[in-house]
Amino acid sequence: MVGSNVGERESLMNQAIERMNGICGRVVAKSPVYESEPWGFESENWFLNQVVKMETQFGPDELMKRLLAIELELGRDRVTPHEGYVSRPMDLDILYFGNQVIETEYVTAPHPRLHLRRFTLMPLCDLCPEMVHPRLKTTNAELLQMCQDNGVVKKMNYEI
Repeated sequence: MVGSNVGERESLMNQAIERMNGICGRVVAKSPVYESEPWGFESENWFLNQVVKMETQFGPDELMKRLLAIELELGRDRVTPHEGYVSRPMDLDILYFGNQVIETEYVTAPHPRLHLRRFTLMPLCDLCPEMVHPRLKTTNAELLQMCQDNGVVKKMNYEI
């Protein structure tokens, strides 16, 4: 998942995807872009979000380290301590790692809050609605139907 709510959001997301396409593997599909209100905190800045499907030769920890390096390069501050969620120029998350269940120091997959977030499920369903969540044994489309998140999420008219 690629997200941004600070700065030139579209440009930052495009830069992140370009870097991911070389540093992390190969981007094979992209969802439409969605705009959503912040989830879990207050901010005037809404997020742009997009799900990207990749092929990678790296394991989950190495992939996450590479994603974190891209975040840092694009202005993400993970050093300053924060209570809860904050606005950020770049946010890169691993939602799924194939159909594997992973819990390491760096990665939990499937993402532990994936099923709670409409802004994640909507673009995910554009790419793989029938994919089954390996813990919940439910498709992404079913998770979206059951999702109780009422946050505003709207599909944008352009691609990144």
